[in-house]
Amino acid sequence: MNILIIGSGGREHAMGWKIKQSSKVDQLFFAPGNAGTSQIGVNLDTSVTDFQKIKTLALQNKIDLMLIGPEVPLVEGLHDFFASDTELKSVKVVGPKKEGAQLEGSKDFSKDFMMRHNIPTARYLTVTSENTDEGIAFLQTLKSPYVLKADGLAAGKGVLIIESLEETTKSLKVMLDGQFGDASRKVVIEEFLSGIEVSVFVITDGKSYKILPEAKDYKRIGEGDTGLNTGGMGAISPVLFANAEFMEKVEKRIIQPTISGLQKDNIEYCGFIFFGLISVNKEPFVIEYNARMGDPETEAVMLRIKSDFVDLLEGAATGTLENKTIEIDKRSAVAVMLVSGGYPGNYENGKVISGIESVTNSIVFHAGTKTDNGNIVTAGGRVVAVSSYGADMKSALETSYENAKIIQFDKKYYRKDLGFDL
Repeated sequence: MNILIIGSGGREHAMGWKIKQSSKVDQLFFAPGNAGTSQIGVNLDTSVTDFQKIKTLALQNKIDLMLIGPEVPLVEGLHDFFASDTELKSVKVVGPKKEGAQLEGSKDFSKDFMMRHNIPTARYLTVTSENTDEGIAFLQTLKSPYVLKADGLAAGKGVLIIESLEETTKSLKVMLDGQFGDASRKVVIEEFLSGIEVSVFVITDGKSYKILPEAKDYKRIGEGDTGLNTGGMGAISPVLFANAEFMEKVEKRIIQPTISGLQKDNIEYCGFIFFGLISVNKEPFVIEYNARMGDPETEAVMLRIKSDFVDLLEGAATGTLENKTIEIDKRSAVAVMLVSGGYPGNYENGKVISGIESVTNSIVFHAGTKTDNGNIVTAGGRVVAVSSYGADMKSALETSYENAKIIQFDKKYYRKDLGFDL
């Protein structure tokens, strides 16, 4: 098969690395890809939301299967666009259609879905400029800290956690006034849950599902989980507290009701579901759904999938997933993200990266890189993920940290305390 991966980050590079190991692949393409993906496939120049251009590229390159990595083209309906075009109908697509992608695209939609299908989650109220007073009254029933979430996609920045009620009330009004554009014209106020988080992933054809390795990612820029939120500073799999007993609760109370809920609501779904979970006194609750794999979790999770990943993708796309098998590597896998100085605030691009070719015993997944005059240079806040296997988390991290020292670019930064809370 000729396979096209939509996206340009570490997640897409990691998926491509895994896909490349399959005997079912003829040619591998990325749109638009990065400096790392160009070493394992062909990069095609397009934006992830230029559906017409993606169509042209898919036809030119005789694509048989398309895997959609990021959330924006899913929420904007790239799968629907392919499904409704007679020339593209034969292309298998992995990634939900627009309606299913609302699990991520609208916090209000996903909370309503969880409530309807009795899936454990925090109490909430959706607020618009029409019912702000009701929102303020609801806040007064909650304990500090307070959680405000923009309803729509806000590039991972639309969640505020605030200690003071007075400040939360002000922030609510600022959000509703368009702080995050249209994404926060609706705001979900949520009860704060205290516990430890874990990311659980399934691949599904809408009827059957396979559970992928779980992971824990680290969102804060500073060590000890301090400072601003980022797109993710690294990830670890497996997660020790997500043992068989915990995962049985997750499957019975969360995964199964989600899949059957999609069927009851007549929502077609093919692709990945990311369950952002929190363990509160060993009981799992859903914080959020994503309609795709997480990043940087994918850069650890892909290392632990032993079976043919393309076989699973094909099963999801053709409704035959129940006949497929998934085999998990028992070893630990970690990803350590190297980021640009100043990220997640202002940072400079175009810094020359050296040392990647000297890395041993780790896999370097490119996130924000491009090629410029024969050099690989930085082209984003998160630059590369250094991913490694180990007999346990500690040994895997040691290998990644050794290699993180070898890779050089001006103002490089990474967290040296991943796994501190496990």
